[in-house]
Amino acid sequence: NEGRRSGAFELSWNPRSSHRRRHSAGSRHHEVTLSPYLQRTCPLAGAPFGFSLLNFWSLPTAAQLGIVSTNAAEGQDVTLRIHNMPPNTQGLTWYRGEGANYYHNLATVRKDMRNFITGYANSGREQINYDGSLQLKQVTQKDTGIYTVVVYLPGNIKEIGFGRLNVYERVRVPTLIASNTIVTEHKDSVVLTCYTNAVSTQWFFNGMDLRLKERMKLSWNDRTLTIDPVRREDAGSYQCEVSNPISTAYSAPVELDVKY
Repeated sequence: NEGRRSGAFELSWNPRSSHRRRHSAGSRHHEVTLSPYLQRTCPLAGAPFGFSLLNFWSLPTAAQLGIVSTNAAEGQDVTLRIHNMPPNTQGLTWYRGEGANYYHNLATVRKDMRNFITGYANSGREQINYDGSLQLKQVTQKDTGIYTVVVYLPGNIKEIGFGRLNVYERVRVPTLIASNTIVTEHKDSVVLTCYTNAVSTQWFFNGMDLRLKERMKLSWNDRTLTIDPVRREDAGSYQCEVSNPISTAYSAPVELDVKY
């Protein structure tokens, strides 16, 4: 597919030189010298000699290879799918982390997507499906991060794509506690605290979104609501909703009684 190759170049490592050679899809050749720091830190610098990687350096297009970023709950099986897989793919390799590092290799499938090879970093929970997607079984929060896929095309050409997996603990039902539930108007204050393992907290008053007044303050993480001083219009039912990208839970309501 000439259209796919036109915006790409190939990086190849020469063990006798400190240069990377850029080979365009046409006949022009350019050399790029890497500093010693980049030679140490570049993901490709740690690859075995002879490793080459085809990558895009043109502006992103709708057809650019990628991995569909995914949110998942801890303990579930997850499938990382490839976006814009080339139709003439002959094989591919999945890596944990950003870049094609041999020590982060999860699995490879070659020979028309039929020959499965376990990678150095494979824990026994990772496998490549027939459509090229990567399946991870019983994910944990340690599986969170960037993943890389390298696709092999005819003519010794390779393409690379990236995506992110976020694994979250399921949200537990929060506990809402008030410092006092019976207070006196203009005299007392009250502190309501929502205890949760979630990343997001929202407050409700009498079943509606709470509208903060000047007398109301939220803590930096939104888990504590302070009303100082209380007024009669503050009397009613308070509740907190907690969530993360994969789950939501609500506290039991707490009734505030304001005497006047």
